[in-house]
Amino acid sequence: MKTISISLAAMVAALLAVPAGAQEHMGHDHGQMDMDHNSNSPRQEEQICTADLRIASWATGSGTSRLPGWEGTPGGECIGEASHHSSGGIHIMPGDDWMLMAHGWVQANYTDHRGPRGDDKFYATSMAMLTAQKDFGGAKLELRSMLSLEPAMEPQGYPNLFATGETAGGEPLVDRQHPHDLFMELAARLDVDVAPGTSLFLYGGPVGEPALGPSAFMHRGSAGYNPEPPITHHWFDSTHITYGVVTAGVASSRWQVEASAFRGAEPDEARWDIETPKLDSWSARVTWNPTPNWAAQVSHGFIKEPEATHAGENEHRTTVSIHYANRRLKAMGAFSAKNRDPGDTLTAWLAEANYDLTDHHKLFARIENVKNDELFHDHADPLHDRAFRVTKLQGGYAWTTPLGDSPFALSVGGSMSAYIKPDALDAAYGNNPWGYTLFTRLSLGH
Repeated sequence: MKTISISLAAMVAALLAVPAGAQEHMGHDHGQMDMDHNSNSPRQEEQICTADLRIASWATGSGTSRLPGWEGTPGGECIGEASHHSSGGIHIMPGDDWMLMAHGWVQANYTDHRGPRGDDKFYATSMAMLTAQKDFGGAKLELRSMLSLEPAMEPQGYPNLFATGETAGGEPLVDRQHPHDLFMELAARLDVDVAPGTSLFLYGGPVGEPALGPSAFMHRGSAGYNPEPPITHHWFDSTHITYGVVTAGVASSRWQVEASAFRGAEPDEARWDIETPKLDSWSARVTWNPTPNWAAQVSHGFIKEPEATHAGENEHRTTVSIHYANRRLKAMGAFSAKNRDPGDTLTAWLAEANYDLTDHHKLFARIENVKNDELFHDHADPLHDRAFRVTKLQGGYAWTTPLGDSPFALSVGGSMSAYIKPDALDAAYGNNPWGYTLFTRLSLGH
């Protein structure tokens, strides 16, 4: 509970520090920021909706990833709720064509996972994003930062049955989700128009995300209210915090082609600092947005020694994902294969969705299946290094509402999870492990 109190107090204080006068720049103004910043921008080509709000054929996810255009539109009668990464927030226009945006949330959670390897915990998760944009006429510069106070929690993180990845006290984290680092992103992006509807871009910084995989789970509308990270996180989007990234690409309204050089090693246990950037790994990604409702990506990367517990093992990762979004529904289906070198190829599938029954009532669900060989790290255990395929089924509900005329919104909800696993895991996990998570979230931006 101490960690929750510290995190809540700090995050609320930071959010409240934004000038109240800036609140008038919320709502539809954000949609205009995303789509009108450049007269030649490919985001201007699509127009739908009776409110005459221009909806781009794509919206920005984490790093340089793309989402459906409907993910980046403001809330309202015509369009519905946007993703957490793109929606709402406070916008300030200090002059000289600069636009500043503040957005974020802090969430208090209680989770209880039942079974011999289960655990329960009160904990807090948080994220704050500060962005500055300047239009130079034919070019746009974006300075991006993303921070979290999750390092304040215990290094073992919080319970998440069948999840693996990273370490605490030198030991592999199993059935736990690690805390995120203080610095989740410190990067810049420059877009330069080279033809009508086409631009070249350069992205990078000491902390960022390479062109690999779908947008990170906390930025996807399909996972917008889900309080639990996917157990497939280290198959799809574990590179969303990378120390040292350079990405170059070409973007149009329908296509984006990009390539990255980045540091392959995942963040270490010192989560308050910035680690030494390196460029020892690479990736490439192609994204297609046929309409504002759809986004699809294919990516492949070479990751040099990503896991501290697998010294000397590199990884070749391939991912495919398809996203869909409309006024009420946000959904994603994805596949990943990570080929350890040396080692086996481990695959994962994920399908998730968020459906708005009304502006206040949300339903969400996730099904994921993964082949994992890290569930038993004791070398003396006969199950050590054996790969087991596990399926997690999760569903939940959230109620959300704006807090009056303020820029804040409050959400309350919960989810339940069940698992399908091989009988060989009964001794460790029990016959029918299951769990639930309850949460309340205070967010800046509706």
